Amino acid sequence: MKNYTVQDNPFVVPTDDGKVIKEHFGVATNGDTQLSIAHMVAPPGWSEPFQTPEFDEYTFIIKGQKQFIIEGETIVLKAGQSIKINKHTRIQYSNPFTEPCEYLAICKPAFSMDLVNRES
Repeated sequence: MKNYTVQDNPFVVPTDDGKVIKEHFGVATNGDTQLSIAHMVAPPGWSEPFQTPEFDEYTFIIKGQKQFIIEGETIVLKAGQSIKINKHTRIQYSNPFTEPCEYLAICKPAFSMDLVNRES
């Protein structure tokens, strides 16, 4: 058995908002509940409801811009920037800009709908 795993067939998470989510490692892909890594593309005008996740989330922007509203403070990250958001922090993610935003998201423990706590 090898001491590494090459992922060339990530799980494509079904969405209905135009966002592309390809989970390379995590609950949906390989059952790992400790860490998830996803490559994402958020289309212009995309947004999610506010949420208070039970995981730390690291985001690295590859292209475009992404807006974060973190406990009432608005932050915009551009390509080459990254952020860590601690678990139990109320946040909203969006792309109110005219270009798609491509980024990596790493969650610890792994992202799961049971831990994201989205507001309706």
